Amino acid sequence: MQSVAPENNAQKKQEKGSEKLGVVEAPFGESPTGQPVNLYTLTNANGMLVKITNFGGIVTEIHVPDKTGEFADVTLGFDIIEPYHEKSPYFGAIIGRFGNRIAGGNFELDGKTYQLATNNGVNHLHGGVQGFDKVVWTASTFTTENTVGVTLKYLSVDGDQGYPGNLSVTVVYELTNCNEILVKYHAITDKATPINLTQHCYFNLAGKGDVLGHELMINANKYVPINNVEIPTGQLLPVVNTPFDFHMAHLIGERITQSNEQLKFGNGYNHTYALNKTSPKEFSLAARARDPHSGRVLEVFTQEPGVQLYTA
Repeated sequence: MQSVAPENNAQKKQEKGSEKLGVVEAPFGESPTGQPVNLYTLTNANGMLVKITNFGGIVTEIHVPDKTGEFADVTLGFDIIEPYHEKSPYFGAIIGRFGNRIAGGNFELDGKTYQLATNNGVNHLHGGVQGFDKVVWTASTFTTENTVGVTLKYLSVDGDQGYPGNLSVTVVYELTNCNEILVKYHAITDKATPINLTQHCYFNLAGKGDVLGHELMINANKYVPINNVEIPTGQLLPVVNTPFDFHMAHLIGERITQSNEQLKFGNGYNHTYALNKTSPKEFSLAARARDPHSGRVLEVFTQEPGVQLYTA
């Protein structure tokens, strides 16, 4: 769950916002293969607005108020579909079958080695050449008393990008009147297969400039180091006394220029944090970001064991 709200919780209504809970569906061009694509605009009772396309399940815009009630778009994206075909660095997309890198583009499962599509040098990244971010999902919308949403479905067939098994995936985006964005993932397979679905929004709570002045807290005492081609080493290292220590909030840019091998490998922060959990599937706070100027706050909650910090 991702929640974006002004720090003072002001719910000042703006002329820009629709102020009415609802979903608007509109054409958004075509996929590279000529399939029609739609854009779904979700609006809650506070005027918060989220735009999602069924091409890649991409969140193209998120408009939220600041501490004075002024709205701004706090996620990176394009106004038209064409840049998402090739140029987008996974802006706002659903990532699958597997988020992050698989070394050498291969893995062994039940005694068999599978070779995947390689799209990051010799490695497999974010699902391959045509991951879930580059396909058209079947979409349906819904409205409840306090939420609006879009349900997206896709069938990844056996052998897709080299993965075994037919994988039926459902992702639900839901916007609540509490200014929360709920993202729910569900998948069924007919063969054992690795899966690591995630969402790839790039947030900037100021709506402009960079994020180095954002305050960030990550609820983790350990992080996953990477090698020089950004493959996890398999270790879990303590964050204490390193530039990776965000267990108490501090500015993202405060230590990002320090001389550190891991920051060099990641060209800044591009690392997974092992979240502090009392139980494996606990739904808990993973991270909290705050833009001091606008007062906007982003909180990320998850059942997953890790969260990726990427400063691009």
